[in-house]
Amino acid sequence: MKGSFRHSEHNKKIDLIGLGNAIVDIIVNIEDEFLEINNLNKGSMNLINSDESQRLLENCKVIKQISGGSSANTVVCLAELGNHVQFIGRVKNDQFGNFFSDDIKKSKTIFNTPPTIEGASTAHSIILITPDAQRTMCTYLGASIEFEPKDIDFSALKESKYLYLEGYLWDSELAKNAFLKAAQIAKKSNTKIILSLSDSFCVDRHRESFLELIDNYVDIVFCNESEVLSLFKKDKLANCKGDLSSLCELVIVTLGSNGSIIINKNIIEEINSITKGKIIDTTGAGDIYAGGFIHGLINNYSLKKCGEIGSICSGQIITQLGSRSNIDFRELIKI
Repeated sequence: MKGSFRHSEHNKKIDLIGLGNAIVDIIVNIEDEFLEINNLNKGSMNLINSDESQRLLENCKVIKQISGGSSANTVVCLAELGNHVQFIGRVKNDQFGNFFSDDIKKSKTIFNTPPTIEGASTAHSIILITPDAQRTMCTYLGASIEFEPKDIDFSALKESKYLYLEGYLWDSELAKNAFLKAAQIAKKSNTKIILSLSDSFCVDRHRESFLELIDNYVDIVFCNESEVLSLFKKDKLANCKGDLSSLCELVIVTLGSNGSIIINKNIIEEINSITKGKIIDTTGAGDIYAGGFIHGLINNYSLKKCGEIGSICSGQIITQLGSRSNIDFRELIKI
């Protein structure tokens, strides 16, 4: 992994395969008081059981449902930008599972993981949006916890330029095994491996094993500032520059309204944020940024242009509810 960044191989049939939690996002508008009553910290991601999910939904009004999950959001963004992509995630043959499958396919994302008929129900995440556009997530992981190696199409993986992995999968031992098996196959197949650190609390739980995973397999890391600080146990991003430059081949750190930075060894590129209107909902902004950025990689653009495309796409998604764009991304990035 030494030297300048190497772009993808163009002789592979699939641009990217994403592995992740197959989750139906349930978007809800609430007031700050709702968080206080339910003892929820604003901006947090909380794991809940099915009873807690039912109780929360009984006390708020659902605005929108979307096939979501971190990796799925990134994959759909890539599909909407015209790339040939596939998502692999575990759903049950139930109402949420059928919705997820039908909805994600609308973007032309390949999704052919057979639904299970036994075990936990399909995962869903209640996304509570406060008036300041902050989102607090309460997630029931359900069937996604049971994701395992047999759910993965390894033959397709060998034909993919990129494998995209979300850190949330590391919370399940079964999914972790699938994650590692996929990484091993990808590495042998010269498929570039991308890891999203997902959440600072997720990094807190798995810091050492994440660092080991990155060292052994990962080419590209996507993260935000809080995840970086957690990973290296530092209090300021400026104190992490050396760690980031030696972490792997390419590291992209999103900084919200302060844009993003791209670290390719000792070369650092700063990208400005691009907001396309009033901020309404930050759900999936980092996922969509990653989708825009990877679109640039697939097309062999400069790292700066990759970052600008990511910024344009994420700048659009935060001006609407949910992680599916109301505007054609392909037209948007031409501007």
